[in-house]
Amino acid sequence: MKSIRIALSILVMSICSAAFAQQEAQKSFERLKALAGTWEGRMTVHPPSPEIDGTLTTVTLRVTSMGNTLMHEMTGVGRPDDPITMFYRDGDRLELTHYCDANNRPRMVAKKSPDDSKKIEFEFLDVTGNMQYGHMHGAVFTIVDEDHHTEDWTFMRGDKPFHAHVELRRKK
Repeated sequence: MKSIRIALSILVMSICSAAFAQQEAQKSFERLKALAGTWEGRMTVHPPSPEIDGTLTTVTLRVTSMGNTLMHEMTGVGRPDDPITMFYRDGDRLELTHYCDANNRPRMVAKKSPDDSKKIEFEFLDVTGNMQYGHMHGAVFTIVDEDHHTEDWTFMRGDKPFHAHVELRRKK
């Protein structure tokens, strides 16, 4: 009888943990979906890169697939790149797949955020495709208010990180 109670307690705790994780993923996803629209800002990178630093960057976010996916597109004035990132919930976690101009597809998973955090941080999960030029390795979205957010992206070339930061304001 005691072992049945212990097993039942473990089962209830695991169900509660899974429900909490799903709620956390859904909450973060809803925060990101609230960013739907067009945004503009200036990009800075570290280490500095004259051809990128200060360029006007446009980010477009669009909710698609009946609300199940968020599409993120980033373009820069005078830059040929146009990466697409797709955000989606996969069970109890929030994931993104970044369709990179480096011809690969890294996947990342959102970390658990502190309560009421305005920051959603994604950690590297895996990557497929061409690794010749490196890959996107991390992303952080910080929601300042309904008309301002920042994005921080980390690109890895071998073991060398490159960081891009853009402060965005809602255009439409």
